Amino acid sequence: MEPTSAIETAKHVLALFGIILAAGSGFGLIAQKLRIPDVAVFLLVGMLLGPEILGLVNLRADSALNQIILIFGSSYILFDGGASLRLKVLKEVWISVVLLATIGVLVTAMVTAVAARYLLDIPFIVALLLAATIASTDPATLVPVFRQIKIRDRVAQTVMSESAFNDAIAAILTFAVLGVAMGTGEFSWFGALSDLLQQTILGIVAGAVLGVLAAMLIAHEKLGFLREYAPLVSLMAVVGAYLGADGLQASGFMAVFVFGIVLGNKGVFGFEMEADEQQKLEDYVTTTALIMRMFIFILLGAQVDFGLIQQYLSGGVTVVVVFMLLARPLTVFLCTLPDRRAKWSFREMLFMCWTRETGVIPAALAGMLLGIGAPGAKLIASVTFIAILMTILIQATSTRWLARRLGLLVNEEMS
Repeated sequence: MEPTSAIETAKHVLALFGIILAAGSGFGLIAQKLRIPDVAVFLLVGMLLGPEILGLVNLRADSALNQIILIFGSSYILFDGGASLRLKVLKEVWISVVLLATIGVLVTAMVTAVAARYLLDIPFIVALLLAATIASTDPATLVPVFRQIKIRDRVAQTVMSESAFNDAIAAILTFAVLGVAMGTGEFSWFGALSDLLQQTILGIVAGAVLGVLAAMLIAHEKLGFLREYAPLVSLMAVVGAYLGADGLQASGFMAVFVFGIVLGNKGVFGFEMEADEQQKLEDYVTTTALIMRMFIFILLGAQVDFGLIQQYLSGGVTVVVVFMLLARPLTVFLCTLPDRRAKWSFREMLFMCWTRETGVIPAALAGMLLGIGAPGAKLIASVTFIAILMTILIQATSTRWLARRLGLLVNEEMS
């Protein structure tokens, strides 16, 4: 009986993968024709295919397979985003990135917490736990959006870098508030900052070391004996960077992002690849990142609990509106105006105010809170999914239009 059960499970998983790939390919082409980010379309497709409508895609959010897809998929998309960044551009905007990814998360969380406290009539500690859960931006959404819509380099790279680096502080803040909410700990600014500093430094070091090692193996003139296997090296290194950093109690997502930055800027470190080999690597990364987007967002859409959302719909929508239209703009202006070196224009800041999608990481945190029975967990999960739906379906789909209106598109003919 056991072999039969295992075979049936394998068939079910294969069928699930086939459905996701087929639906993702078809609707991805539609998104391309409509010139809207495919992540928004994949999310809607997932909701359609999910158990509450057609029932074709049904994978529990807390299953091992779902977690593997989320972790690896997010890591690979982050690697792809890091590889697209240029150190020359980051040198100009690093102050804004640091402020947005640290102080910015705290500002967003506090403003949202105050709004949730009064609009949802909940204890402040629960409101703060909700705000911490949704405070970080989502690299799995933003990276592919900027891959498809060519925005002015320094704007796109600032927002992508912020989304990669702010996950650590948002997670630390969430766990710190959770300890207080459940009566198992006391919030300590010193402890939180120490933890953040440790995760940041170790994550950067792990990603940089693996990035240099991977660049050496695929692009060094004498030591690059794996240059023909560059795609596989990048694949192994993404897994190694995440697990290595995680084993060191550091941010795995930060490590893979830094790994991508180093590998994408390998020429700066003296490593060069032949043009055809470089093109083969880029084609592989682009295709793999597309597949990961399909799986992540179709599964995320399929796991939306409409019944749970309905319980807190009106209050949740109001909180998310404050989150989008007050907390985010306040965060952007407070964190970019002090950066005199970057000399941000009002149009650039306005664009960053609107571009802050919520996605995979907040969804994972909300699922964790549900699993451990945290105070207000159902409400937090409901508002989190409302934030995901609203920011992806409204903000992501209007990115191209806003960029065109603000004159930030690099190639107008591509719009």
